[in-house]
Amino acid sequence: MPEIILHHYPQSPVSEKVRVVLGMKGLAWRSVLIPRLPPKPDLMPLTGGYRLTPVMQIGADVYCDSQCIIRELERRFPEPTLFPGGSDGIAWGVSRWTDGALFQSAIAVVFGTAEALPADFAADRGALYFGPDFDLAALKADVPHHLAQLRAQFAWMDQRIGAGRDFMLGAQPGLPDALCYYLVWFIRGRTDQGPALLSQFAHLVAWEERVRNLGHGSSSDLDSEAALAIAREARPEAPERVDPLDPLGLKPGAPVRVVSGEGSAGQAVSGRLLALDLQEVAIGRQDERVGEVAVHLPRVGYRVLPT
Repeated sequence: MPEIILHHYPQSPVSEKVRVVLGMKGLAWRSVLIPRLPPKPDLMPLTGGYRLTPVMQIGADVYCDSQCIIRELERRFPEPTLFPGGSDGIAWGVSRWTDGALFQSAIAVVFGTAEALPADFAADRGALYFGPDFDLAALKADVPHHLAQLRAQFAWMDQRIGAGRDFMLGAQPGLPDALCYYLVWFIRGRTDQGPALLSQFAHLVAWEERVRNLGHGSSSDLDSEAALAIAREARPEAPERVDPLDPLGLKPGAPVRVVSGEGSAGQAVSGRLLALDLQEVAIGRQDERVGEVAVHLPRVGYRVLPT
């Protein structure tokens, strides 16, 4: 099986979510560090325009968005499962909370309490997460509201763990632990108010340490040029297939564009439709630096548009 290659950077909270999953499964993987800000010249040949972090590469198959990455890791490496007790459906539902309202409040607190946010970073991430009318002064004034939102939602987590569970689903770690942990990790490490906020929740803090101790699997560094060469020498594994009941009625080979349903900047990818099912869309595209690749994205949160 080709190696798992994760294109990421250490401070990325969503990358931490994926790194925790790699630790739960005890996987070996290659680490390619990418810039925090565009341009990302050695990532764009793989993704065709998707610029968010992280991106997973396995040969010439490129997986964008942590939903898609984690689903593929579970498919390829089903043991140990991320769904102890058969919790897979509802666990994915939890991700719409943690990656939605909870994520937005965490980002708002980190931005609103930063003392020296670099101007280029603030302009890029502000527009990405809060829209083109992003106002840092207004966000700073709204920090108490977002802290109250976090406090209430961290209390939900604390209550869950306080019911005698080591992890969110019981004795074994699973996907909800990664979904919740990455934002606890983000708040603790990226805002001065994080430790005091988290200290109010003793069960949550003990759980946080247990998840941290799972580690990130076994990683080794890989140069970005080497990752591009691996894609160039491989062929995509994604077969052409389309769910005949899919409401879009598209056929394999149709030219399509995949964009974020939430309208976030920098996520549009265009190419030839390879696969379309309930959970994933895969499109084929060509690039002179990598040849033919298949870019995989989730259905939830994205629109597939004919071109």
